[in-house]
Amino acid sequence: MKPIPVAPRAAQIEYAIRDVVVPATELEKQGHKILKLNIGDPLAYPGLPTPEHMIEAFQNSLARQENGYSHSYGLPQLREAISQDENGKGWPCSTDDVYVCHGVTEALQLVFAAVLQSGDKVLSPGPHYPPYMTYPPLFGGTTVEYRLDSENGWAPDLEDIQAKMDDSVRLLVLINPNNPTGGIADEKTVKGMLEIAAEWPNCIIIADEIYDGLNFDDSHISVAGMAKEIGSSVPILTMNGVSKVYYAPGWRIGYMAFYDPNNRLLLVRDGIERLLRSRLCASTPAQMGYLAGLTSDNSWMDDYRTKLLTQRDYCMKRISSIDGMEAQTPGGAFYLFIKLTNPKWANDDKAFVLELLQQEKVLMVHGSGFSKEYGSGFVRMVYLPDVDVLCEAFDRIETFLSKN
Repeated sequence: MKPIPVAPRAAQIEYAIRDVVVPATELEKQGHKILKLNIGDPLAYPGLPTPEHMIEAFQNSLARQENGYSHSYGLPQLREAISQDENGKGWPCSTDDVYVCHGVTEALQLVFAAVLQSGDKVLSPGPHYPPYMTYPPLFGGTTVEYRLDSENGWAPDLEDIQAKMDDSVRLLVLINPNNPTGGIADEKTVKGMLEIAAEWPNCIIIADEIYDGLNFDDSHISVAGMAKEIGSSVPILTMNGVSKVYYAPGWRIGYMAFYDPNNRLLLVRDGIERLLRSRLCASTPAQMGYLAGLTSDNSWMDDYRTKLLTQRDYCMKRISSIDGMEAQTPGGAFYLFIKLTNPKWANDDKAFVLELLQQEKVLMVHGSGFSKEYGSGFVRMVYLPDVDVLCEAFDRIETFLSKN
């Protein structure tokens, strides 16, 4: 009998970060130990645990039988804490402006579902987090990439953004700090994007700031905060959550927060609220855990950042000594986007990743999986593992390049 057909919208989805796990899993079944540098999950590596006070809040919530549905928009006390946190970034965020979701990924799906129609575009950075490419077609839209400058700290190219804007661009995306490059958008860039978006009345900015607390120069600029400062009326949807800065990705709690001083998003907001109600709610105990993170002392973050910086700097030292690769020092997040300069691999980054995995049992992600146009010839790695693991990984990488 013939197999039952699959819908093309599902069959064509690719997610490079997890797709490379398939061959790695096969090698593990054969008894090989894989050094995994592929996924941005702090809990997959020792030394960066979810803070104990957040875990206790989660557990205490369970003990109190707080296992029922929360409000579809999120627990009121969590929404209030998030609004206060956003207020501290320079803009007047009210509790009603905050909507709690199953992570930023669900928030994006809700926004795409509420905004995009056939022929609409999302203008997203290249390289980018894969869902910005895979989700829009599910809702009738398409993604167009704007260029990040690989020779200038992966800064957004404002001229390229300007050239690609038109009436069909409904969502302009800024991921800051960027995944997968670790690049930071400075004040000039954020202002420039606001000025460009202001020229197009139906354009909304998505400000993905999930790594905002991992800006190592403490230079993070909230897009909504900058909009308030310069008096811009461009609508902004800020995305953030518990996964990265609070080291609890498996809790799947994120949020979107509306900056909309001229109430231009009334219809979009109504659509998002309808979608939120239809899917019930995010995890109630996990929301309580995130609440504890937001409302408690966060001095613990200093030690985590020191550890990450030590590991980042070690990686940069090793890369500079290896013939066949180079990288710019990332200003945030916990990723390195490494350029392959070896002629054999410069035009086939996926083959590099798969051969490195087979020969040396080191798992990275091919840059073309983050953008076929702007990521080709690069690989992404995380610097979350301890230095001794990173040392072994780079030893194996160096061996691989020396014989290939």
